[in-house]
Amino acid sequence: MQFARGAWKILVAIKDGLVLIAMLLFFMALYAALSATPNSGAVSNGALLLDLNGVIVEQPTAPTLEQFLTGGNEGGVREYRLRDVVRAIDASVTDERVEAIVLDLGGFLGAGQTSLTDIGDALAKAKKAGKPIYAFANFYSDDSYQLAAHASEVWMDPTGGIIFQGPGGNRLYYKGLIDQLGVTANIYRVGTYKSAVEPYLRADQSPEAKEASAALYAVLWDRWQAQVKKARPQAMIAAFAEDPARLITAAGGDYAKLAQEQKLVDKIGDKVAFDRFVAAKVGEDSNPSPDSFNAIDYDDYVAANPIETDGAAIGVITVAGEIVGGNGGPGTAASGRISEQIYKALEEEDIKALVVRVDSPGGSVFGSEEIRLAVLDAKKRDLPVVISMGDVAASGGYWIAAAGDHIMAEPDTITGSIGIFAVLPSFEKALSKWGVTADGVQSTPLSGEPDFVGGFGDDLNIVLQAGVENGYQDFLKLVSESRGKTLEEVDRIGQGRVWDGGTARQLGLVDSFGGIEEALAEAAKRAGLAEGDYHAQYLEASPKFNWLPISGLPFVKQEVAPVTSLVGWVARQQKASFANALDTASKLMASEDMQALCLECGEASMARAKVGEINLFHLLRSYSPLPAPR
Repeated sequence: MQFARGAWKILVAIKDGLVLIAMLLFFMALYAALSATPNSGAVSNGALLLDLNGVIVEQPTAPTLEQFLTGGNEGGVREYRLRDVVRAIDASVTDERVEAIVLDLGGFLGAGQTSLTDIGDALAKAKKAGKPIYAFANFYSDDSYQLAAHASEVWMDPTGGIIFQGPGGNRLYYKGLIDQLGVTANIYRVGTYKSAVEPYLRADQSPEAKEASAALYAVLWDRWQAQVKKARPQAMIAAFAEDPARLITAAGGDYAKLAQEQKLVDKIGDKVAFDRFVAAKVGEDSNPSPDSFNAIDYDDYVAANPIETDGAAIGVITVAGEIVGGNGGPGTAASGRISEQIYKALEEEDIKALVVRVDSPGGSVFGSEEIRLAVLDAKKRDLPVVISMGDVAASGGYWIAAAGDHIMAEPDTITGSIGIFAVLPSFEKALSKWGVTADGVQSTPLSGEPDFVGGFGDDLNIVLQAGVENGYQDFLKLVSESRGKTLEEVDRIGQGRVWDGGTARQLGLVDSFGGIEEALAEAAKRAGLAEGDYHAQYLEASPKFNWLPISGLPFVKQEVAPVTSLVGWVARQQKASFANALDTASKLMASEDMQALCLECGEASMARAKVGEINLFHLLRSYSPLPAPR
């Protein structure tokens, strides 16, 4: 009895402890949220400081609890929302408090070329309106210099330098490694140019993939040079990019001297000298701060300039990141979350048109189709749908785009890649080296498949390849119907090949050029709205506490992703078989007594293994759960 009472007291203490932990986490999160809130009232005269210490993305990733509480994110890299950066620069044009714009690019890690072009266009408008722009960095590379080229004065640290790489480079190929490990990469694909599977299939890049990459990179590099040259005509870009070794050697390794000789920068000076230079233009900061000039904080300024809400609402749905099934947060294009946002808007919001902003390399076929069907339902309600492509809208991204009434891209957008593939590994060669073999009795040709020990059977291979080929035909059909082309015409420009936005428009995959603002204008026109009598209403989920990454607590919701295709079923079976094998081996090795255990009772063991498989997910995430249209 005393033992029972003691145990009960321990359980109550544990329960009370969990409640206290949950309350503590809640108040910590609340404090962090209040502390991190930008102060729009703090904006005063000075220079708008764009200290872009991180990357620019279409949609920032949702923070984990730890990141939220500490104010940081993974690897300490901040993600800046593209539309916020552009809006801040646009707002500065008519704001008398903003006397200059400062680009502190020392910690800038880059963005897609289309995103950089959009920011560059906003900087060009501000400069034309009379706003001086000053740029500083210790070191410039392609992305940072594309922005710095718009500055009235470009500064560089004396110990710094500049390098222009251009697009392209090597990628890793794993064929030799997986052969040595004895892993079999069972590959199912359609598309001559579907190069995403080549690292598992070859030891080098195929001639077809080289051809497609060379054509794409040539266009992107020409566009980058043209944009930089337009922004800074005096810069000797081509000579420096084509023969940097000769020029640096001739300059005796003095990068600063070379940068000035090539007219890439205007001034050489350290950060202190730069800050004093800006302070002479906009006034000194009276409060101690890292910057000696009157700086307008970026976050405060964004908060002080919210999105306008005048006129009719045009809904904007963002599809950013890899497309996956389920209800994940921003950072991936989770089809369940995005389709739910669309349906909720159709029921609750008074929107006159829909713009789908796609910035995704593709992903799950099921997820792509779930989003596409939601977009089609919007069209059934007589809402005009305009697709706005960002840096990339390829494969699954184009699968979704095909649902639009009008598709808009920018010349630097990467799109196309109409093709399907799936990769499922098996380990028969690796395990046979250790004496592990497989044998059994089959009641049908697919009994026991997929067999990660004995290898995939011919029937399973045929079934999987047929499914992938059927998926490709579905892809061709929906593009054919959307773009008014025959299946043969789509197949010729498909086959997994990627295209730049300019070529895609010539091929009929894109209707016109333009960014998000042009897409909103097109949607407004199709909805019969007067010019300027509309605003963008971004349809995004409200922040919730269901992202708390603490397993085992009662308020954390655990979800198992549904199986949505044959490939997904095969991957799920493999994971379960692997988990079951590990569990069985562990128990047998750990046993210290005689066992009355049924090793043949696979049904019950597999069911338990499927629970354990959830915990193995991160270890086994290389298994593709769905055929990926990338």
